[in-house]
Amino acid sequence: MKAGLFNKTKYCIAGDQGLLAEYGEGVDPTVNTKVRTMARSMKENRPKGVVEIIPTYRSLLIVYDPGMTNPYILENFMSELEKRLQGESVPPSNVIEIPVCYGKSYGPDIEIVARTNKVTIDDVIKIHSESEYLIYMVGFTPGFPFLGGLSEKLFTPRLETPRLKVPKGSVGIANNQTGVYPIESPGGWQLIGKTPLNLFDPNRSNPLLYQAGDKIKFKPITELKFEEILKKETL
Repeated sequence: MKAGLFNKTKYCIAGDQGLLAEYGEGVDPTVNTKVRTMARSMKENRPKGVVEIIPTYRSLLIVYDPGMTNPYILENFMSELEKRLQGESVPPSNVIEIPVCYGKSYGPDIEIVARTNKVTIDDVIKIHSESEYLIYMVGFTPGFPFLGGLSEKLFTPRLETPRLKVPKGSVGIANNQTGVYPIESPGGWQLIGKTPLNLFDPNRSNPLLYQAGDKIKFKPITELKFEEILKKETL
């Protein structure tokens, strides 16, 4: 990690139990690296009174017990931790392959994405599946990964009227982002495919198949392969 990585950190009090550290602006891999580096280090060196550590695109929220610590102690701790992290290398991202059956009933909006961008459905599948997408953060619903790196050739606005139910495993596009729904939920993203994998399972020792900082690579599969994998996932 280059020197000066944390020079522009801004600390803000967030209510009576939170401290927010802001590391930059916008959706930027370098800014997100700062967030993930600090989140990892805070978990490894968790100070007394810290209840939760929540990374986002460009900031880190520290939730604390006000009876055990305060934001000024935490800011000093984090500032010192940042100094120690200058020059530290960042571990490479794990790449998680997610099989996806594109189009038809699995991706009912893929024609909209193709038409909006003046490309064919095959082009949508090829472009969407050839990239590795960085997971900037996980949230919205349990396990929902917000991914960066979508090609401009696929940028598509959200649905004007969100669906009340988006099927579990649906892969979608919203503006300049792509993502996958680990559970059934409302949503307004344009659905282009579906994965048979059970991405989120609270009964597993590790409920999620990925975490912030990993990369996702989508792999096109046939309907037959989808059903084959789905059968194994439900055993």
